[in-house]
Amino acid sequence: MRPRPPVNGRGIFTGTGVIIVGLIATLVALIFPIWSYDDRSGTGLDVLNAETVSTQYGPLSALDRDFVTKVRLAGLWELPAGQQAQQKGTTEAVRTAGTHLVEGHTFLDERVRDVAAQLGLELPNEPTEQQQGWLATLNTAQGVDYDRQFANILRLAHGKVFSVVAQVRAGTRNSLVRALADDANTTVLDHIKVLEATGYVDFDALARDLAADSTPPIANSPAPPGTITDPGPVIPLPTTPSPSPTYPLPPAASNPPPPAPETS
Repeated sequence: MRPRPPVNGRGIFTGTGVIIVGLIATLVALIFPIWSYDDRSGTGLDVLNAETVSTQYGPLSALDRDFVTKVRLAGLWELPAGQQAQQKGTTEAVRTAGTHLVEGHTFLDERVRDVAAQLGLELPNEPTEQQQGWLATLNTAQGVDYDRQFANILRLAHGKVFSVVAQVRAGTRNSLVRALADDANTTVLDHIKVLEATGYVDFDALARDLAADSTPPIANSPAPPGTITDPGPVIPLPTTPSPSPTYPLPPAASNPPPPAPETS
């Protein structure tokens, strides 16, 4: 038989030491990223702090400012769409949904203009290119096709903004934004319900669209507070019907007079 090599204590401890060192290195590699996460640049907390400004109503983040802008943008196209549905809808449910849109966004637009003025934020005066495209689609649709397009386009838009409202309401540190999110949450949920009550919402298509269209990060955050000009309220469309009605975007209105000074 071939002789067995001798076993000595040094060999045992050398092998055990290698294993222990390997385990410690693995443990350190797993723990270090977690332990050092708060100190790394580019984290969510780092971005939050870098893009947040101080106001008398609490810290105002980039997400807060983006939310205020989105509330204004929603009114710029959904209010005209609601008034359009009051005239073009072929069912009472569609016309009722249009009425809710008009009333809800008239209220929210007044609220967001007040909040923006107090925070010194600039607001847009026209819808985005995508929102204008939705209005153009509704302008050309007729009859039952209009009802279906109206219900599904508006329901998809409200579904997207609903999650944004919840995110802002859950995390904002600004009291004005928090109160605006409360009002927006109530209004958006009401609109979702009346749109679904039309019976035209395609929930399968809605789920696919929402799953495929994740919200991208803010690439160009709204500007921090500064000197602004009141953009004026959203202007409702004329209610007089015409043989071939069109629905232009609401123009910017003149600035309201400054508030009277308080008297003691």
